Amino acid sequence: MDQPDPSVFLTRAYWDERYGDKPVWSGNPNTQLVHHVADLPPGTALDVGSGEGGDAVWLAARGWRVTGADISEVALRRSAEAAERAGLAERLTWRQADLLTWTPPPAAFDLVTAFFVHLPGAARAALLRRLAAAVRPGGTLLFVAHHPADLEVEGLRPPMPEMFATGEELAELLDPEAWTITTAAPDRPGEDKDGNPVTLHDAVLRAVRT
Repeated sequence: MDQPDPSVFLTRAYWDERYGDKPVWSGNPNTQLVHHVADLPPGTALDVGSGEGGDAVWLAARGWRVTGADISEVALRRSAEAAERAGLAERLTWRQADLLTWTPPPAAFDLVTAFFVHLPGAARAALLRRLAAAVRPGGTLLFVAHHPADLEVEGLRPPMPEMFATGEELAELLDPEAWTITTAAPDRPGEDKDGNPVTLHDAVLRAVRT
């Protein structure tokens, strides 16, 4: 398989077309969000790459005040509609943002999350550092991506290894003196391109600013 150009996946046009005119995701929160955040006291949260708003709405329902940021206006409209249906619109703010360049306000959030935001290595590192800077002292950064091991499942992920990193590789971008860091590679059931069951892995970085 020829390697696609990573820049194709980084544009607003691509994601607006990807979301199209019908929902793409289930609307349920990501498993790792529930696992790592359910016991945190609510505060202010930033959900980066918020998609159709499933994670952001779940956080708002638990008492958080949430900003959801995504490049796709289509996804953001769908998110706002989901928030309205849940009666939580007043707890949520939606922002169209290009994650290659956008810088969130510094030390502004008790929780910053990013789920399955895949960028090439240098852009990923720059984004992670900007997101880390947005976390208040005592706050949590939760960055979850598809694990590089998933590339071994034929046809499942685009053949672009530079878009994937382990939790340990992500952790190297943070100052261990400033953060309490944990990483993990939990597995979960999935399907390959032919619908056969496979085991997938997530790359999880959870860091608490000291």
